[in-house]
Amino acid sequence: MKFNQNRRSFIKLATLSSAAAMMPLSSIKANSPLAKRQFRMSINPGAIGVSVNQKELLEAAAKHGFEAIVAFSGTLAEWNDDEIKAFLDDMKSKNITWGAAGLPYNFRGDQDAQNKGISELPKHAKALEKAGVTRMATWIMPTHDSLTYLQNMELHATRLREAVKILGDHGIGFGLEYVGPKTLMAAKKFSFVHTMAECQELIDAIGEPNVGFQLDSFHWFCAGETKNDLLALSKDKIITVDLNDARAGYTADEQIDGKRELPMATGVVDTKSFMEALVEIGYDGPVRAEPFNQPLRDMNNDDALEATYNAMSKAFALVD
Repeated sequence: MKFNQNRRSFIKLATLSSAAAMMPLSSIKANSPLAKRQFRMSINPGAIGVSVNQKELLEAAAKHGFEAIVAFSGTLAEWNDDEIKAFLDDMKSKNITWGAAGLPYNFRGDQDAQNKGISELPKHAKALEKAGVTRMATWIMPTHDSLTYLQNMELHATRLREAVKILGDHGIGFGLEYVGPKTLMAAKKFSFVHTMAECQELIDAIGEPNVGFQLDSFHWFCAGETKNDLLALSKDKIITVDLNDARAGYTADEQIDGKRELPMATGVVDTKSFMEALVEIGYDGPVRAEPFNQPLRDMNNDDALEATYNAMSKAFALVD
């Protein structure tokens, strides 16, 4: 994933993409050849309670059949050129590619924390670029105690724009994850971004070409969105994807963010439509599970990795 730094070229491409987005979905699909899966099964160890370093993660991914791994930017920043090259050679020999890195600081803190994070971000971005990592993402809290929607939008756009510009200089796309559960949105006084449409507003407010979505099937379900909402997206605006199911016995409005299920575990989320949409738009990035599921976290590393791989394989089989 490379980003053209020429703003004029980007505006031209964006205009063409907008025009295409206005076409009826039936017309787009009618003119499209039968698509095959281009995205890769990635592993995010922290999301399933697995504790490993970067090298151990590669070995675990190869052992259990994953196709991509998240990048630990702090580790890569500590490695010299020879160490990075050796690791990349090992990845290539195992046919494993990079997934997405996480934003290495908390932009939601006070201004001092933001300033410190921004000052340190270039070294992370340089290391990621050197290692060939082209994706990073973070999540958006859908509520705030004291900031109204517009005030919070301005704060997010201002702070994240600083990060996005630095990452863009190093060829890194930045994904924003909207968090859909209404139980979390109502946790504090003011609600904030919690749908795809609102996340697009934040992306527009940031106004940089390398910012897009981190999609999550659980949040897509909780936000009441459909396959057509996904089909309206350009594959180049999807930076990374999380694949999760929701708890049975609860409506979308009753779901809790920290209590999810592995893909295909309950069938509450329409995983087939979600996966089909990714295939139809030609998404070619990483897809990983992020269930925040306590029984999974209680397993040892190998069992958790095996359970995650098996669950994701069932979802991938829907479109393979």
